[in-house]
Amino acid sequence: MSKPMSKPFLATTVAAACALALPSLAHSRQLTLTTQLKNYGGDGAYLAVYLTDSKGAYARTLWVAGGKAKFYKHLADWNRLSVGDARRLAGVTGASVGAGRTLKVTADLADALIDAGYEIRIDAAAEDMRDSPSDIRVPLTTQNVGKPQAGKQYVQSLTYQLK
Repeated sequence: MSKPMSKPFLATTVAAACALALPSLAHSRQLTLTTQLKNYGGDGAYLAVYLTDSKGAYARTLWVAGGKAKFYKHLADWNRLSVGDARRLAGVTGASVGAGRTLKVTADLADALIDAGYEIRIDAAAEDMRDSPSDIRVPLTTQNVGKPQAGKQYVQSLTYQLK
């Protein structure tokens, strides 16, 4: 039968385990995305802001603007890629975004995603107007920080910051 651990030994072991685990938690950065929409003359846009990996596979949903799930099918690339993610909408939804307005989203990202081939993508759709899958695709790199990137149809520009 093994001898029980002493309290000082157990406390030291727990402290050492915590010290090893904490650096992995500290290896993340805050990403703040600012998306300016064009004044396209229609109703509020639904937007899906998400990440894909270096192979174009879905990695994570950062934000979905627009509250009615029946319209998510119009965010075609995001909807197709993220369909297997049961948590894709967990705490990341808000109102649609009006023409000419700005959407600001903040998320914590692991450092390992930056400069590793990941892309920020935004799908956009507005009622009675053409859908725009992958309206904008921007590599998640330190080189692109603070540099506005132009979208195709609804997105005027996307700029992001890392802290």
